[in-house]
Amino acid sequence: MARYIDRLCADIVSCRPLAAQLGCHIPGPVDSVYLGGGTPSLLPEPEMKRLFSTIAGEFDLAPGAEITVECAPATLTEPVLNALVACGVNRASLGVQSFVDQEAASVARLHTRDKVLIDIDALRRCGITNINIDLIAGLPHQTCESWIYSLEQATACSLDIPHISVYMLEVDEDSRLGRELIAGGSRYHAHFVPDEDATAEFYELACGHLANQEIRQYEISNFSRAGFESRHNLKYWTRQPYLGFGVDAHSMLPANGALVEKEIVSIRLATTDSFESFFNGAQVRAQEISIDEALEESFFLGLRLNRGIKLNELRGTFGKRIETYVSMIGSLVSDGMLAERDGVVQLTPRGRLLSNEVFEKFIRVPENCNGR
Repeated sequence: MARYIDRLCADIVSCRPLAAQLGCHIPGPVDSVYLGGGTPSLLPEPEMKRLFSTIAGEFDLAPGAEITVECAPATLTEPVLNALVACGVNRASLGVQSFVDQEAASVARLHTRDKVLIDIDALRRCGITNINIDLIAGLPHQTCESWIYSLEQATACSLDIPHISVYMLEVDEDSRLGRELIAGGSRYHAHFVPDEDATAEFYELACGHLANQEIRQYEISNFSRAGFESRHNLKYWTRQPYLGFGVDAHSMLPANGALVEKEIVSIRLATTDSFESFFNGAQVRAQEISIDEALEESFFLGLRLNRGIKLNELRGTFGKRIETYVSMIGSLVSDGMLAERDGVVQLTPRGRLLSNEVFEKFIRVPENCNGR
């Protein structure tokens, strides 16, 4: 861990020259810091303090900045909690996944419901009351009744959780469960995974239950009480600049003047996803984002938000380029995937369930469209 923090701190210190070399710049001040990926709550107290000290030394942190750390339940020891407080952390995200012990254990989670409740109480006693809970719909052994139980636990008045993220189980080759499901096997409880229709039903149940508890959906997978939306994640969906450090970290930064003249509006950076390669040189890939690509992103990222996108705002930024999408929007409205009212375009409830199909329409613009 110390070796990894050494490299993170070195990259933080050298980020501005690297950004300039790649044709972009780092704006400020910083109003959001997010430590996630893996299990940051396993970091020893000195390493966590060293990391946050380096961040504070290199960046201008705005007063009231949102500072989040992802925490695995049952890892919040007293030294970890002390480190969080000392580093100014004011938001914690707990990867609970399920309040049913059998379901959590089926995907190799080491915590139990009781340990989660202990962690939430410990965070509150430390003054960290802005807490997110992750839940997953479609876990092995999950039923409608057990899913409702998890939702009820997450929204219990005694917990007063202000933010909940609900994800539908994704099947891919990046996990042993996903590989087993694709192969049609029965290891890792794969034969107890609910089918896609049941998982979609669980998601819809969550939307209704959380709304009844005044935890409103503001993005496809995210729900919060008023004023507790994730400031950090909103940056991704509204195409604001962000800077990432670490293995498989990503960034999006404004392009410098010379590139802007060529209609390059931003640069996306991606660090290697290989742990060993991470320690050998910069290992950063840069991709120029043209104004047309930025418009595509504005659609498929902005549509993730329940508030949708305002067409007039896009016209003000992208001009006539937006007109190439008008007929496509109309077609998606006719198909019941989008709704349009007073120049605001939003996903419908059906569109949220099939959001990837909608987003693909905005990425794969027909060849005869203008402005490409």
